[in-house]
Amino acid sequence: MTRRNSIPDIGRLLVSCPDKPGIIAAVASFLHEQGANIVESDQYSTDPEGGAFFLRTVFHRAGLSAIRPDVERRFAAEVGVPFSMSWNFTAAGVPKRAAIMVSRYDHCLLDLLWRARRLELDLDIGLVISNHPDLAEQVRDFGVPFVHIPVTADSKPDAERRQIELLRANFDLIILARYMQILSAQFLAAVGVPVINIHHSFLPAFAGAAPYARARERGVKLIGATAHYATEDLDEGPIIEQDVIRVTHRNSAEELERQGADVERMVLARAVQWHCEDRVLRHGAHTVVF
Repeated sequence: MTRRNSIPDIGRLLVSCPDKPGIIAAVASFLHEQGANIVESDQYSTDPEGGAFFLRTVFHRAGLSAIRPDVERRFAAEVGVPFSMSWNFTAAGVPKRAAIMVSRYDHCLLDLLWRARRLELDLDIGLVISNHPDLAEQVRDFGVPFVHIPVTADSKPDAERRQIELLRANFDLIILARYMQILSAQFLAAVGVPVINIHHSFLPAFAGAAPYARARERGVKLIGATAHYATEDLDEGPIIEQDVIRVTHRNSAEELERQGADVERMVLARAVQWHCEDRVLRHGAHTVVF
């Protein structure tokens, strides 16, 4: 079995900048001069007059890994700086290295581990951290290290320091697969990489304990999930993906929770894959997803 994006010498370029004429032409001309062949391109402008411009370009260039540092240096000087761009080159064949944080719910965690083992995600899961020991054996069955770091109100600062020691500079992405602790702003700043979170879409109307029981009491007709980048504002980070399914009065709270878990798994998997394929560009409080 091979990864979905295993073709060698495929690069991706992500760009965001103030919109103005000539951006696409400049990028295409530069890549052409480097001997690259553009195989995929998506762009979006919030407003052609004074808006923000976003571009995702996928290209092939034989021997890309050897010349990539020079390509990046030249791009910055010839295109990036003149157009006031934020930009990033990545190699499509190199999976993102990720750590997962989880509490006791196993559905999202095991789904990601299974998909990664089957090479359905462009993801190399190198560590699972949990504030409970419950899932250690299941994680180790996948050959992934499991670290139990208990968290209490008194021990949280020390727990976060230990987590940061394990995570900082070792991973490209952190995934909260139902990690039932609030991360501090200091933690998010210290790890220095994107953090993707998943939660049921009842928030904030059904925040806290037993949301599905309270949702059933209110007679909800739709349940869903939201995957977003974590920020210091709880559950208010830029949204990557959402989905819902229809339910009825016949569903018990347990059935709602089971169906909700299915939605959470799918939404988180899509969000993680889109991030790993460099399809997501952040723009203030929301995202552009190509």
